[in-house]
Amino acid sequence: MRHSKIPKEVLLESHLPDLKLLFRGKVRDIYDLGETLLFVATDRVSAFDVILPEGIPGKGHVLTQFSVYWFKWLSGIPDAPETHLIASDFDGFPAICQPYRDILEGRSLIVKKAKPILVECVVRGYLSGSGWKEYLKLGSVSGEQLPLGLRESDRLPEVIFTPSTKAEVGEHDMNISFEQMKSQLGATLSEKLRTMSVSIYKKAAEAALARGIIIADTKMEFGLDPETNEPILIDELLTPDSSRFWPLSDYLPGSSQPSFDKQYVRDYLLSINWSGDGSPPHLPELVVKRTSERYFEALRRLTD
Repeated sequence: MRHSKIPKEVLLESHLPDLKLLFRGKVRDIYDLGETLLFVATDRVSAFDVILPEGIPGKGHVLTQFSVYWFKWLSGIPDAPETHLIASDFDGFPAICQPYRDILEGRSLIVKKAKPILVECVVRGYLSGSGWKEYLKLGSVSGEQLPLGLRESDRLPEVIFTPSTKAEVGEHDMNISFEQMKSQLGATLSEKLRTMSVSIYKKAAEAALARGIIIADTKMEFGLDPETNEPILIDELLTPDSSRFWPLSDYLPGSSQPSFDKQYVRDYLLSINWSGDGSPPHLPELVVKRTSERYFEALRRLTD
């Protein structure tokens, strides 16, 4: 995979005066190019659905390269869904983007427009995070009853699909049952999204395991292609922001795992008793540095 030069400066917000800003998300700034969209992955980092004051150096580049890697990988999988990716090589971007090469190259994508489906498709192969917390209380995750006696970070007997709401920026996603998803989206679309999500996760988890990475769980987002009205993958795919990546060499169930994602940030925030309420605290320089190192290490292992 060809990697562009990573700038040392942290990009918290993109400012492209000639382009129409459509939306700023937790991480991405989205610009309307007419028939297509420009996705710009900034270095913003969020935890507990709140954007933190500091960014993580190089994070936007890493997330973009992860998504490009998986989108292209998926194109070689029979019967896999289409994705929104049109172009990732900056030389192929529209002329209006060319003056902003220094900002955009390596951290941006040209993508199809699609109507977002307002449910996040979460697939879990291991018991962790909010799933572990729910299991401790109810013995289930998003209404999926699990066997008794499982430990934190245990591999699940079967991969499970646990959808969640897609919250606005600053609000919290909420786990929902598959029945609730069907009530919201209809049975046909819900079944299709579940089948596609589980299939992608299983194949990707197997591919990552060969590279020494456990994908414990992941979140996918879909939109409806306006031309076909069929669901296509949008946003990001199998990145350290949308997934839990654990090093296989360190895996030991029974507690939380060292990870390649922003869990290092979450663990720090929990250590100072902040879990999303009130103004977000500043991150120490060491936390920022080590989180950045983890993102790059995951990309190195995956793409060699």
